[in-house]
Amino acid sequence: MKNRLKEKLLNKQAVIGTFVALGHPDVTEMMAGLGFDWLVLDAEHGPLGYETLQRMMQAMNGSGCTPIVRPQWNDMVTIKRVLDIGAHGILVPMVNTREEAEYAARACKYPPRGVRGVGPRRAAFFDRDYMATADDEIMVIAQIETPAAVENLNEILQVDGIDACYVGPFDLSRNMGLAFSDFSNPDFLTALDIVLESAHKATKPAGIFAGQDNIEWAVKKGFILNTLDSVDTFLMRAAMSALKKFRNVVKSGYEIDT
Repeated sequence: MKNRLKEKLLNKQAVIGTFVALGHPDVTEMMAGLGFDWLVLDAEHGPLGYETLQRMMQAMNGSGCTPIVRPQWNDMVTIKRVLDIGAHGILVPMVNTREEAEYAARACKYPPRGVRGVGPRRAAFFDRDYMATADDEIMVIAQIETPAAVENLNEILQVDGIDACYVGPFDLSRNMGLAFSDFSNPDFLTALDIVLESAHKATKPAGIFAGQDNIEWAVKKGFILNTLDSVDTFLMRAAMSALKKFRNVVKSGYEIDT
């Protein structure tokens, strides 16, 4: 197994991905083909089941784009299943303590390093080296979404098997008692500085969920494991733009050629 996302990050390369919760392989095939470095298949907030996740990952074969799954929770049974069907890593929601980070890391490693049960199924079908390489290549990303996670991040990133951290800005801002998406709040910005400082100290990459209006800021700030919007947002934005263009034509008046 070779995790291209992990390799790029080890080489200090900034990468970009997007969230996918629309459950169809055509979507991941298109997004992977566009050149995204990674896709987050969102089983936490999306309706994706295991069969759908597998088909979506199969559609990414040969693209060079890394499939990462965000499971419903930091649960070893769920994590085991998404890895067995081919995920190259997990984005673990709500990691708040060193103990929770250790649990997630061990869920992704085979004994003696962890507790992952042996039965990789699809993940090993076409990869004879899977069992020998999976422990090192599977990527485990701790999602930072609370003040407690920020406070404990130095310890979280010390855990063997935790490869990176990723800020969920909406949950973090809400859990800090701020208004929804109040990302300019000084306390919120201080929290991001702490995240980056902790990541730099641990020599591990940090990322954040960004939009088109702040992705440049995020990269310049020092976040390199980033996602840009989501497939839902891309679809809605393009549709709204096209619809607006039509409405403007009708509103401004027109003549039909005869």
